[in-house]
Amino acid sequence: MSVPEEPARPDAGEPPGGGGAVGEGAVPPRRLVSLALAFYAVMLALALGLRALLAGGCLLFADAAAAARGIAWRDDAALGGLAGAVVILASRWLTRRTRAGAALARSLARALGPLGPAQCLALALASGVGEEALFRGALQPTLGWIGASLLFALAHFVPRRELVAWSAFALAGGLLLGGLFDRTGNLLAPVVAHVLVNAVNLRLLTRERDF
Repeated sequence: MSVPEEPARPDAGEPPGGGGAVGEGAVPPRRLVSLALAFYAVMLALALGLRALLAGGCLLFADAAAAARGIAWRDDAALGGLAGAVVILASRWLTRRTRAGAALARSLARALGPLGPAQCLALALASGVGEEALFRGALQPTLGWIGASLLFALAHFVPRRELVAWSAFALAGGLLLGGLFDRTGNLLAPVVAHVLVNAVNLRLLTRERDF
């Protein structure tokens, strides 16, 4: 799950094509995307294995009854899009109105370095699909809404003061995404919401920064 974006700096230009110097401690953008794709591919494989071991059935659905109902593609996608838009607006408010949100955004922007639109989208798709498959599709049917959300927050915990807010943001996001999974019975809405939030916030986070 992505984080609140940092307010744009009017004197900071966007590196053409996502290029330019990489922030201190940041992985070069192409390597970052390659590592992320490999990591989330492993996560997806783990999700498939855990779902088969813990609950059985199709990873896409909460249970057999949900699988029998199928996916309401238009309604579920629209619900996910609406939820994602709400999270984006909330993250913008937190970044611009709270010190913790601004500090978190600055720290992550420096760690990520400059990313182009295609790289932000690739990271958003990989993380949205991989994380929802694991935490909602594989774990929530067994651990429940609260248990899966707590693990989601724990997975986003970093023991640094400026990043503590990330766990709180992830917990709130995990509860929302888990609610979408329970409401619809399938992964479409939470994946749409997760990908939308990450794609928009990653782009805003890395668009106009001094690295």
